[in-house]
Amino acid sequence: MGGSSAAHLPKVEPMSQAIHSPAAEAEQAPRMKPRGARLPLQWLGVAPFFIFALMFLILPTMYLVVGAFQNNAGEYTLENIYELFQPSILAAYWISIRISLASAVVGALAGFALALAIVRGGLPGWVRSTTMTFSGVASNFAGVPLAFAFLATLGRLGLVTVILKEVLGFNIYSTGFNILSFWGLTLTYLYFQIPLMVVIITPAIDGLKKEWGEAAATLGATGMQYWRMVAIPVLWPSFLGTVILLFANAFGAIATAYALTGSSLNIVPILLYAQIRGDVLHNPHLGYALAFGMIVVTGLANIFYIWFRVRSERWLK
Repeated sequence: MGGSSAAHLPKVEPMSQAIHSPAAEAEQAPRMKPRGARLPLQWLGVAPFFIFALMFLILPTMYLVVGAFQNNAGEYTLENIYELFQPSILAAYWISIRISLASAVVGALAGFALALAIVRGGLPGWVRSTTMTFSGVASNFAGVPLAFAFLATLGRLGLVTVILKEVLGFNIYSTGFNILSFWGLTLTYLYFQIPLMVVIITPAIDGLKKEWGEAAATLGATGMQYWRMVAIPVLWPSFLGTVILLFANAFGAIATAYALTGSSLNIVPILLYAQIRGDVLHNPHLGYALAFGMIVVTGLANIFYIWFRVRSERWLK
């Protein structure tokens, strides 16, 4: 009996075989060869962007900033900054700010109305797609071609000018209008400012949720009350941010202004261009200071744009 019961008992393994320590397993496991340093291939795609930004944006900007605080002997000084307060240079900055602000405000209002019409105006879908395609192209159309187009359209012998004079007997130049003046350049800038506003503000208008309008209507709000109390407060940061972006876009424009007005309109980019060519001022470091002033203005504008954009995205989430 005792023998048969002992035969059916499970066999107990020795303690050394039943229990395996981690150290023993680590010794028995095959050793893996150390991997060499792997090249982060995912960064290769953005490497050209960073190289381009470093070579054509960051390094030239740093060179201009340093040069603005140096004299011809290479000594550091604030004399160039003080010379920015000359009446002629202050006047150039002032007219540049006025043109940029006028084109930004008018372009923002017109672009907002256009974007509102194609998003919430009940128009056919092809109208929106066509408008957005044209806006994407027109927002990048500037320089000599744009200046020539406006001269051929609204110049003294332009197509529209001749039609108005011959058909309607109305001479726009008799009213004081001049394509080479402040309002002429502002009108030219509107060609790319309005489409840029449409491209930027359309996603913000799309972000207005239908539930907000339905909730406002359920609570008895009229359409005007909905826009005044809900839609406009939500869109206001996006609108202000885009106005600031349009301001910076116009403030740094040079090719269109120079091709259209030459040196007849003394704005900062044209004054800086003349300094680079050596036509005026005869002080390269004062030219660096001019560029530094433009960097400060556009930099502040972009900081405010980013701030308003963050606020608008927070509202639209």
